[in-house]
Amino acid sequence: MHTIEPYYNWRHLYIAADDKLSPFYGTKYSEFEFSQTIYNYYIHPQWDDFGSKTLYLKIIYVDYELHFCVIELIGEWNDAIENDIMMLKREIGDELMKKGISKFIFIAENVLNFHSSDNEYYREWYDEVSDEEGWIIILNMPAATQQDFIKKKLPYYMELMELPEWRSYKPYHLFTKIDTELRLRIS
Repeated sequence: MHTIEPYYNWRHLYIAADDKLSPFYGTKYSEFEFSQTIYNYYIHPQWDDFGSKTLYLKIIYVDYELHFCVIELIGEWNDAIENDIMMLKREIGDELMKKGISKFIFIAENVLNFHSSDNEYYREWYDEVSDEEGWIIILNMPAATQQDFIKKKLPYYMELMELPEWRSYKPYHLFTKIDTELRLRIS
């Protein structure tokens, strides 16, 4: 796992540590010191800790004018024991929503397990972004990981979507493609 880096081809467009509105503003990273782990496995030092012991993230792009962000995830999403959705919403979602973000794209191809609990934080987050005509997308979650997510009917709050070639898009084009597809699904 230590070789899986957050997506870096948009770094010339956005760096969360340089964004004064980001929850990670001013964060210093080491390229050589591996200190964070998921269970007994070290992860790349570029991933950000938001309070979960098993799930890490990287805000790879934010557009405050179009009110969207792209966040990449790695690890195990565990609501049953760690209450990761509460931490994700409170530490990241709420902070970004205060800055006007209402559309969230989570890249979840490196989320290897999902363990559910109740849906209260999902419902709360969904209600808050819906009031702002926003949405929450989970992109490319592995099929095995989706099973419990679907069984708990969470795609009602956070829509699952597949777009394996997302890296070939610029942030604006990725956002536009997802937004257009969601509008077509609604109509």
